[in-house]
Amino acid sequence: MVESRNLREMLAEAKDTSELMVDLAYAALFFDDPDMADEVEQLESQISELVHQMRALCIIAVRNPREAEAMSAVLQVISAVESIGNDAVDIAKIVSRRLGIPRTLVLDMSAAEEVSHRVEVAPGSHFANRPLSAFELPVLTGMRVLGIRRGRSWIIDPGGDVILNPGDVLFLRGSPDGITRLRELAGAPIWHAPMPEEAGALTDLDRAIDTLIEMKNLSEVAVGLAYSALVFRDRSLAAEVRHLEDRLDEMKIRLELWVLRAAREDVDPSQLRGLLHLGAAAEDIGDQAQQMVWLIEKSSDLHPVLHVALGDTDDIVVRMPVAEGAEVVDTALGDLDLPIEPGFTVLAMERNGRYLYRPRKHVTLRAGDHVLATGPEEGRAALAELFGWRLVEDDDDELELEPLNPSTV
Repeated sequence: MVESRNLREMLAEAKDTSELMVDLAYAALFFDDPDMADEVEQLESQISELVHQMRALCIIAVRNPREAEAMSAVLQVISAVESIGNDAVDIAKIVSRRLGIPRTLVLDMSAAEEVSHRVEVAPGSHFANRPLSAFELPVLTGMRVLGIRRGRSWIIDPGGDVILNPGDVLFLRGSPDGITRLRELAGAPIWHAPMPEEAGALTDLDRAIDTLIEMKNLSEVAVGLAYSALVFRDRSLAAEVRHLEDRLDEMKIRLELWVLRAAREDVDPSQLRGLLHLGAAAEDIGDQAQQMVWLIEKSSDLHPVLHVALGDTDDIVVRMPVAEGAEVVDTALGDLDLPIEPGFTVLAMERNGRYLYRPRKHVTLRAGDHVLATGPEEGRAALAELFGWRLVEDDDDELELEPLNPSTV
């Protein structure tokens, strides 16, 4: 039906927009860029209009009580997506309202598994005067372009047909391992990551910043797992999201304690205000993830538009089992360089019925593990091959996994 098709497209767009807003907000924080922060606030009007239209379509599409129950689940996801966008605006306001954050927080963000980066396109570089699609950056470097600043104008979430001009400034997010290659393509000078100050005695401010960095990471993982739980209708994933949300609640309480104690030290109080503001936004993002997975347990009949829309976005989510004899068996995640090639970020790993979220680089894969990862559509076949599978289409044009080495299955 026409309503469902349009609703699917708008819900996918709203999800992508809210995630883009969060990425841009943290990038604005990292680069202390008020223009980027303003762009996040402008995107708020775009997502608000989408939400208004989707709610109207949901009401029009309902014809009986059974459809009303299924559509109420869609409305709950729409509300959560809108709230995540609002949280992104709150993060951006730390920059646009000059609330202030400690420099140590920015240094810690630069050491994360996923970082923000910006680079200017130099004349005569590989990037200059070529379309973005010519490089497949998520696969080649493990980084994706969030926006392009061209003079005083912005191109947000650019498509592959955008031609990169000399002087364009690209804003990206992804694996820090891809920064060197990225800057080579842009013709930019060698970049050195900011170095943390020499470690001294652990202060209450240090504890507050460490807590906040973990809250940021956990809230992003919670959202990724929530969308995956809805796509796969997986109650075990939903339980993990609830567990993360509980942890975020506890961490927010600890953050407030460390900040109040830090106020007794020789610390600029405006920086402490920014920490509290950021912590509240991160905790609410976790709340919205929990609101989405609540549907998995309470609603027996989720509307099909949720599965289609949330699985039909710029980055796909895949659950990839590790086959016997696969190339990745007995290999540490850090040695695989998945964010670089084929461009996937591991959200979680299931082993013996238990989930390990954001597994560290030293975690070694075993046959029978299931990895939940997000990345570009064009990298899925390469990821499957690493894990011992070949992607094949069935009679319904659905993709299935076929073992590369049937004798080991």
